[in-house]
Formats: sequence, structure tokens, C-alpha cells
Amino acid sequence: MEKPWTKSVTLALEGPGKYVTVSNTTEASWAMIEDWPLDDAPALNRALDICAAAVEGKKSAEDARKAFIAAAAEAELHVQE
Repeated sequence: MEKPWTKSVTLALEGPGKYVTVSNTTEASWAMIEDWPLDDAPALNRALDICAAAVEGKKSAEDARKAFIAAAAEAELHVQE
């Protein structure tokens, strides 16, 4: 089982007011692959690469979390703090 992120990310992935909570790198990867509103964007591609590296132990979970948040900003998804 993958270790959860220190702080989950809650974002409006399925539309305004419909929030989803992502708590680890694998969940973030699946969200970006399956449910993301953009198909090809620089921050999205970077986040996918960093998440893959984190799963392989080459990057930290926090790096993956930060990249996921950057991809959400690029996609103009509201992130709850």
C-alpha cells in the first residue's frame, strides 16, 4: 500500500462544487490520466512524469503533490485549502 501524502489535495475535478480528494501519488496519476480536463499541457505532462518517478522511488511524494497542484492550476481547477 502506498504511503499517503502528508496533506491531501481536494479539488473540483468533476465540475464546480463537486470536489474530489486525492491523497497519494497513484490517485493523482489516475485522476490526471482518467478525469483531467486537459489532454496535453506542460504542467500536466511534468506532473505525470514526476508521479511516475515518485512511484519508482526517484522523486519524493511531496514533489508529486506539488506537481499535481501545479497541473490543477494550469487546468484552472479550484483547489480547496
